[in-house]
This record gives sequence, C-alpha cells and structure tokens, in this order.
Amino acid sequence: MGLLVDGKWHDQWYDTGKTGGRFERDAARFRNWVTVDGSPGLTGEGGFKAESGRYHLYVSLACPWAHRTMIFRKLKGLEAHVSVSVVHPDMLEDGWEFRPGEEGGRDDLYDFRFLRQIYTKAAPEYTGRVTVPVLWDKHRQTIVSNESADIIRMFNCEFDSLDGVRSDLDYYPEALRADIDAVNERVYHTVNNGVYKAGFATVQAQYENAYSDLFDTMDWLEARLSRQRYLMGDRVTEADWRLFTTLVRFDAVYYGHFKCNRQPVSDFPALSGYLRELYQMPGVAGTVNIDQVKRHYYVSQRTINPVQIVPVGPRLDFSAPHGRSGLS
Repeated sequence: MGLLVDGKWHDQWYDTGKTGGRFERDAARFRNWVTVDGSPGLTGEGGFKAESGRYHLYVSLACPWAHRTMIFRKLKGLEAHVSVSVVHPDMLEDGWEFRPGEEGGRDDLYDFRFLRQIYTKAAPEYTGRVTVPVLWDKHRQTIVSNESADIIRMFNCEFDSLDGVRSDLDYYPEALRADIDAVNERVYHTVNNGVYKAGFATVQAQYENAYSDLFDTMDWLEARLSRQRYLMGDRVTEADWRLFTTLVRFDAVYYGHFKCNRQPVSDFPALSGYLRELYQMPGVAGTVNIDQVKRHYYVSQRTINPVQIVPVGPRLDFSAPHGRSGLS
C-alpha cells in the first residue's frame, strides 16, 4: 500500500500514529459525475456525458468498494457500454498493478504496468492514495471519479437511455432516498469501513471500539432483516448492495484476518440467508471471486499477516437455499 506525493510514488502504509492508533480512510479526490447531458453533477465539473463506449472502469475483484461498481454494471446491463480492466489481487510495494497472463489482466487502454500511471496521466502532480474503482473518460483522457458511492449512482440512472440498459431498475428511488441514506451512513461507518477500523487499528482500545460498533450494527441488521426481506422492506436498493460486498467477504477474511471474530455471518440466521439471496440474484455470483479476495488481503497486508500464508478455508456455500421468500 502506497501513495503518490506530487506525482512521485512512495511505498507507505497508513500512519495511525497521528490518529491515536485509529484507522482513518482518505477521501476520494476525483468527484466528477457522468450525467445524461454532460451538465455538472453534485460535485466537480461538467462535460462528462453518458455515452456508450466512452467510459472505462478499473477495478479489483478483491476490493469491496470496486465490487459495488461491478455489481451495478452487471445488474443495469452496462457491460456493452462501459469497458473494464482488472488489476492483480496482490497490492505490494508498487500498489495495484497489472500482470497480463496471471489473475490480474492487462490495462486495455494504455498497457500500463501500474494503476498509479492512470492517476498521473489524469493529474501529473497528483497527491493521494491510488485506489479502485476508477471511472475513466476515454474522450477527455482523465479520471471522472474514484468514489464508488458516486459511480454506482451514475450507473443506476445516468445511462438509462442507452440500448439494453435496464431503465426499469432503480436502486435509489426518490421516495426512499432519505431512508437509504440513513442506513448507508450507519453501515458505512460501522460495517463497510468498520471492519477496516478493527483490522488496521494499532491500539487495543481503538480496535475494541471498532469491534463493538461493528457488532452493534450487525445485531441491528439481523433484527431488521428478521422482520423484512431487504433493508428497505420489499425491494432491493443501493443499501443492500453496499452491505452485500462486505458480508460476502466477512467469513473468508474479516472474521479472522481483521479480528472481527465475535461470530461469522453464517451464525446470523437472517443475515446469512439474506446474503445468500443477494448472491443468487441473476448475474451477481459472477462478480464474486473469493480466491482473489483471500489472496489480496492475506498476501498484500503484511503488517497484519507478515508470513503471507493464505488460509485454505473456510468452506462457503452461497448457493444453499436462502429461505427468505416468505418475508414481505
């Protein structure tokens, strides 16, 4: 894990010494929006019109944040319109990289060796972390966004006029937006990012705080999903997919590697059934690669796992019956 400083690469782990042992995630630096007509979005500048073939997505199959975008690309029918390149699961001294012929593919646009070269192509003096996902504009030769929460909302509606896109699917309906935002806020801080706060903490008290917040929310989610089929009731929304990408990694990685070990997801009856139902929705299973997930975390994060041994287990069966059909 490293970062760019004025366009120069530095192999540097997170400095938790400045935060009392607490992990703090850096904010995304590119926050432009693709819109139907190219007008400015909620942040950033305009000029990014929704057009077929114009945009390219850089992802890791291991990363939960990038996984969100791959799910939306699949569910919305954007595969013919937004191309994709996948980095190798190992993220070592040079950060995310491409290894053609191995598990990580080729940079299909520029044949770059490292993802950081995409960042410096967009901004030669860039300072910040080099993260996935990245939404790239082939026309303007720049990064539109590296914020997954924004990218999935662009994919949700801005490309709906293109051929074959599922305009009938709206995962952020206007009537539910306030409720979705409220659930997202809690889940982001205590679950999505909460597992990292536990795993990357370097002081016992910070770890225990993150652990406590995580399982308080897991218990809250279990109760909520015991009463209703999805987080917003009877329909799948953005909130479900944002939670899914953490849940599907939990037992394989976060439970042991990040010491989030009060209990695995498989021990939560409602949450585990809910996870299986989402996994079994058409197209979703093809976006999940547990082998790459495990390899990334256990090999790349040597401050946590210095021997880089990847565990063989656990045995996971996301295809088992989910038992959720009877819930309203």
